[in-house]
Amino acid sequence: MIEVRTYTLSNGLRLLHHKDATTKMVALNLLYNVGARNENPLKTGFAHLFEHLMFSGSANSESFDEPLQAAGGESNAWTSNDMTNYYDVLPAHNVETAFWLESDRLLQLSLTEDKFETQKSVVVEEFKQRCLNRPYGDVSHIIRDAAYTVHPYRWPVIGLSTDVIANATLDDAWGFFNSHYSTDNLIMCVSGNIDFDHAVELTEKWFGDIAPRHIMPQIIPVEPVQTAPRNLMVERDVPQNMILKAYHMCGRSDADYQASDIISDILANGNSARFFRNVLMKSEVFSSLDASIGGSLDPGLFYVRGYLRDGVSYEEGNELIQRELSAFLKEGASEYEITKYVNKLDSKEQFENISYLEKATKLCSYEFSSKADDINSESDRYRALRSEDISRVSNEILQERNCTTLFYGKKQ
Repeated sequence: MIEVRTYTLSNGLRLLHHKDATTKMVALNLLYNVGARNENPLKTGFAHLFEHLMFSGSANSESFDEPLQAAGGESNAWTSNDMTNYYDVLPAHNVETAFWLESDRLLQLSLTEDKFETQKSVVVEEFKQRCLNRPYGDVSHIIRDAAYTVHPYRWPVIGLSTDVIANATLDDAWGFFNSHYSTDNLIMCVSGNIDFDHAVELTEKWFGDIAPRHIMPQIIPVEPVQTAPRNLMVERDVPQNMILKAYHMCGRSDADYQASDIISDILANGNSARFFRNVLMKSEVFSSLDASIGGSLDPGLFYVRGYLRDGVSYEEGNELIQRELSAFLKEGASEYEITKYVNKLDSKEQFENISYLEKATKLCSYEFSSKADDINSESDRYRALRSEDISRVSNEILQERNCTTLFYGKKQ
């Protein structure tokens, strides 16, 4: 049982606290309710850009990292389609340094033209390295744009193109900041060797006087149900041809999310999974075949990805995937398979939850999607799964009418 206590400031900041006396460290995890899904379609990539800009320093500290490192700490951040997450880790006796730095950059971020141009260049270069100069780098752009028609998940976190970031202005950046970075759009978890009352005291001291910007809930377009298969072919200079199938599935807080997760494991997690036993071991069609899910807040995508061996046609590979999935839908999953993968997942969760930082990050994520205390019942939701649940959910997801298939490979 992970004990979590909560406290809400008058300005809307939600504080979560977990005491871990087994460590001498403390983690602050700050989750801002802004991701790629909140961007203007004409200005994509701003959530990720602003993750970089938040390390530009503030009114009372030219550098964010230097004072933190001087206190024995470290920090990092990441952006997803749904959120932007920052974390700081440092010795418990120096924890106030992190509260000061985080509050100062929220209240008085130092964002000059020079700093802005520098980070723009960094992000543009990152885009080129990840999406333009790497084999299969643009796959996410292509499959998302084909699978989604109206929902903002149709573009990846890094944005649609380098031009949008390159042409962004400092006014654009400040507009984005003021629209999303606010105490009433922030969940903060303090986890480690710190008492609840002390965490509340420091949060009130450093964040309590920051006025909220009264962020209005954003209306996100609902993706219509896909009723017919979509297929597209793309030629690139890559070493192997690939088939990527994207099926629409539920969001993270949906009652069927856990079943979707276990389905991907039954199909592709390890040498005893269906794909390995029935496809990779019995044919020379694929060099690898995998299944995965995204875990997004809104309804996301269930992926099946296979790399074809030389000389194998797209038709043969796609037919084999469909044949294996059809067999799975017909046979269903055994209770043994379900229990095996639930046990593996539970073991992984128990190991991860040893870390005070991991707990801080997870507690924020659970609070964001539902409520923080769900961290203690997640395992029960998996253990409640039965073969009929797996059969029902797999038959809802793994239908060709619900699928976008990308044939991506070598130039002919």
